[in-house]
Amino acid sequence: MPQGKPDIVPDDGLTTRQRRNRPLLMVHTGPGKGKSTAAFGMALRAWNQGWPVGVFQFVKSAKWRVGEERALRVLGDSGEGGTVAWHKMGEGWSWIRRPGADHSDDAREGWAQIKRDLAAETYRFYVLDEFTYPLRWGWLDLDDVVETLAGRPGAQHVVITGRDAPERLVEAADLVTEMGKVRHPMDAGQKGQKGIEW
Repeated sequence: MPQGKPDIVPDDGLTTRQRRNRPLLMVHTGPGKGKSTAAFGMALRAWNQGWPVGVFQFVKSAKWRVGEERALRVLGDSGEGGTVAWHKMGEGWSWIRRPGADHSDDAREGWAQIKRDLAAETYRFYVLDEFTYPLRWGWLDLDDVVETLAGRPGAQHVVITGRDAPERLVEAADLVTEMGKVRHPMDAGQKGQKGIEW
């Protein structure tokens, strides 16, 4: 897009400024690496604009000490940009579903908190990390999620990450990126490593 000019200007009655500042629902999905990383990069941009940022991590372990969390917390506390709140939903469960472990209540409470924050316009930028998994597993009502996100008030941007995003969520989103995988070291038996995966 040369000079930020769109190829098509819709006949929607909005001014260029209104259209430019319209809040977006974004989805990063697909089998490739980088979905969360890209979302956290956007959170850095939001922080730089002075926007309050809310991160809601689903599925990833609460015990993990990830670089994005530390960096965003330090930046949020710096007083230089926006504030940052980091929420690890539930007990920090893995995306590998283990027998006997039921974290659906944690997912529902996490979604209930997001709904409260959206209604109160607590944040300007939301990262719902690995949020596609509780949707795919049926732990959350997809209709409720899509309707809530579509009807959110104010100027709240939301980015959702995770593989296999449900089609209804993809259809509702303004921006959808599918990360493809060509090759990954884990395919050759190498485990994740510091500085790359966390």
